[in-house]
Amino acid sequence: MPHLSNAPLPSLEAVKDQAKRLRAHLDREGEAITHSRALELIAAQYGFRDWNTLHARIGNRPPLNPWLLGSRVSGTYLGHAFNAEIISVKAFSNKPGHYRLTLKFDDAVDVVTFDSFSAFRRRINCTVDETGRSPAKTSDGRPHVELAW
Repeated sequence: MPHLSNAPLPSLEAVKDQAKRLRAHLDREGEAITHSRALELIAAQYGFRDWNTLHARIGNRPPLNPWLLGSRVSGTYLGHAFNAEIISVKAFSNKPGHYRLTLKFDDAVDVVTFDSFSAFRRRINCTVDETGRSPAKTSDGRPHVELAW
């Protein structure tokens, strides 16, 4: 089955990390699977018939910046949903697969949870990996930013 999505494929490192997270999640749920089975499931998620086909496709392409200047994105920032435009992109040379983005929200996001106080943000700078998650996390373990494809 060919890769049908218009979204760029993540790096090999990111796909392997997804398989590790899937395996750990299923293990916590009492459904242990092998690492190779997790890789096969991830390959199917991306529309490939097996892990070897996905691996070959990712390994035979040049590195790709999935975040393009002027692109529209949606996701969550500190747990709040947003739609935004990417107004700045910079790849980190010392951290392959990580990008510094500036996002301009369509509607301001209130980042404070108190009823008596608000702090609205229209624009943020963030660092994300090629999966769209920021390495920085909130106190409950959620990434500060999670971009949807």
